[in-house]
Parts: sequence; C-alpha cells; structure tokens
Amino acid sequence: MKNIVIFASGFGSNFQALLDATKDGRLHGKIVGLICDKPGAYAMERARIHSIPVALFERHSFVSKHDMDVAILNQCQDWKADWLVLAGYMRLLSPMLIRAFPRHIVNIHPSLLPKYRGLDAVGQALDQKESIYGLTIHFVDEGMDTGEIIVQVPFEVDVMDRDHIEKRLHALEHQTYPAVINKLIMEESV
Repeated sequence: MKNIVIFASGFGSNFQALLDATKDGRLHGKIVGLICDKPGAYAMERARIHSIPVALFERHSFVSKHDMDVAILNQCQDWKADWLVLAGYMRLLSPMLIRAFPRHIVNIHPSLLPKYRGLDAVGQALDQKESIYGLTIHFVDEGMDTGEIIVQVPFEVDVMDRDHIEKRLHALEHQTYPAVINKLIMEESV
C-alpha cells in the first residue's frame, strides 16, 4: 500500500473526500500525514478526528523558505511518503521538493488549465463571463499550475452564480480526485 501525504491550507473538503475514499476502499493508499501552513485550518481538525498526524509549517517560523522546504521534505521522508497530494495548499513547492518526488506530486485546480491559473480561478472565470467551468488534476512542476495535465472535467453553467458554480465544482472534485489518485497508484503497482 502506498503512503500518501496530503498538503492543505484551509477547510479541507478535498482532504475529507480522500480520507473517505481510503476508508471505503475507493482509494488504495494510506494517508500517513497532513502538511498544513495555516494555524487554525479546519483541515487539521479533520486530521485529528481521523487520527492522522499533522505537521504545521508556518513561513515566519523559518529563517528562509528553503529552510522551511527542507523541513517539509524531511517530514515527508519521515512519514515514508510515496505520493504528495495537494488539496487546497496555497503555496508553491520548491524545486528541491519536486525533484525528491518526480511525477508523484499531484494538484487539483478549479479551472480548465491553462486558463485561470493561481488564486481565485472561479472569480477570474466569472470576470470573463465564462459559460464553461471545470477542474484540472495535474502533476506539480516548478510553475504555478503549469504541470502536465492528468485529467480535466468541464461542465457548462447557465447561471452565473458563484455559489452554484463552486458547489458543482466541489461535488466534481470530491468524486474525481480520489478516483484519479487511485488510478495513478494502481498503475504504478502493476
């Protein structure tokens, strides 16, 4: 069974979806830890409820970003991580960390990349009056949302309402992300 470390910065609904998928057998991996960069993030409470170890890395606690990234890498290695799965983690990973886990770091983004990279992709799409929304799951590289695309799931909207769009996105994310992570793990095991 492959060890998965989740990275999250906020509420952790995708983290919860991944936890649920491991519990009911849809995701054949073991979540061995949560990396978080925001104290008070609800993702940490989700981890506590499920007895998942948490490591909090706040940037101001380190002399440099490099020192923080070395500490994150060491933690991932201590947990014997095979896969790093970003689930609402709002920081770029360092080249050092990316090189340590080649093609084993995955991110989910709420747009059809390469459109609307970075923060508030839904807001960016709403500003452009898009009628097609979707999500992208991709390998992480050194750029912001520029890694090789694994899968995209589009959907059309006729109501330009942020809450409506985000609810549809979250439902798709919670269904798609565990399935894609499981597929990657199973393909590697063959």
